[in-house]
Amino acid sequence: MLTGKQKRHLRGLGHSLAPVITIGKGEISEALVKETDEALEHHELIKVKILESCLLDRHEAAEALASACGAEVAQVLGRTFLLFRRAQEPKLELPKAK
Repeated sequence: MLTGKQKRHLRGLGHSLAPVITIGKGEISEALVKETDEALEHHELIKVKILESCLLDRHEAAEALASACGAEVAQVLGRTFLLFRRAQEPKLELPKAK
């Protein structure tokens, strides 16, 4: 579970990221989960874009994809959200939890 300070740190890092995953009218499929899983393993923090054609609510889509990949939602902003999952060999340094 991410703390508020850790989420704030991740939001700062994610600001300059380009979306790696796009959710369209196919919504959350097995292939999308697999692609997201691989991206999280490689990057730890990724930005996901939701297209207008997606029928899911943005918060529902974020939670569904995060739970399918074992990740956490760091931010939902407009039609994009940030997902974070610690890799086997961590690349990002998070602020310590109290």
